[in-house]
Amino acid sequence: MDLTIQKMESQPVRFIKQLFRFGWDQALSCLFPVVIFASLALTKFLHLPILPRYDWLLIICLLMQWVMVKSELETNDELKVITLFHIIGLALELFKVHMGSWAYPEEGYSKVFGVPLYSGFMYASVASYLCQAWRRLKVDLVKWPPFWAVVPLAAAIYLNFFTHHFWIDVRWWLSGVVLIVFWKSWVRYEVGGSQYRMPLALSFVLIGFFIWIAENIATFFSAWEYPNQSEAWSLVHLGKVSSWLLLVIVSFMIVATLKQVKGNTRR
Repeated sequence: MDLTIQKMESQPVRFIKQLFRFGWDQALSCLFPVVIFASLALTKFLHLPILPRYDWLLIICLLMQWVMVKSELETNDELKVITLFHIIGLALELFKVHMGSWAYPEEGYSKVFGVPLYSGFMYASVASYLCQAWRRLKVDLVKWPPFWAVVPLAAAIYLNFFTHHFWIDVRWWLSGVVLIVFWKSWVRYEVGGSQYRMPLALSFVLIGFFIWIAENIATFFSAWEYPNQSEAWSLVHLGKVSSWLLLVIVSFMIVATLKQVKGNTRR
């Protein structure tokens, strides 16, 4: 009976320890996004000399990227993935700003067609988080869909960010296809030597929701602004969660596909 009581008492303690380990791994994986948010806050309330704010943000992001690679917090392979996301994100930014979806109202020497180059690092930071969390948590995918289903779906989701300005918005149809394609898929991960798993669709929703929270923080610090925030800051519409959810799905599919291709080349 004493052993049973001790075992019961140890469960909450173990749960707290595992939760702390998981949180610590997540915090380390979020290092790049945290630096970006800290830089946004710093440059909003502290005027830096010589260069405009957007240029300082670009310099900080470049220095942070250099530190991440030199300190081996990021591998060279991860840097390639992050660079790809920087290009994908910058292309989306150029189009969305041109269409008036949001704007970067401040001046900057590093702005191209109204888009500051630092903005690509905000997308790259999502890739940085995915790559590092993947490595630290020893992520393994269970019943991952075939290549022929994943790649066209990722392309269709990304293209819809552009085409819905001229055609119907099919995001909800695409969300339904995602549920069908990934219905049996699970993500398995390790914390403190113990393995856990969750439905892949649930992990998409959780990451998308937390990015929406991060978006509210970013717009508060004037990283960019939506049309309804031009006069004063207001909460980003909850409907934007669907956009971030789809973007997270695209990001995850790209990283997972590259990981699988890399794994196959080593065999």
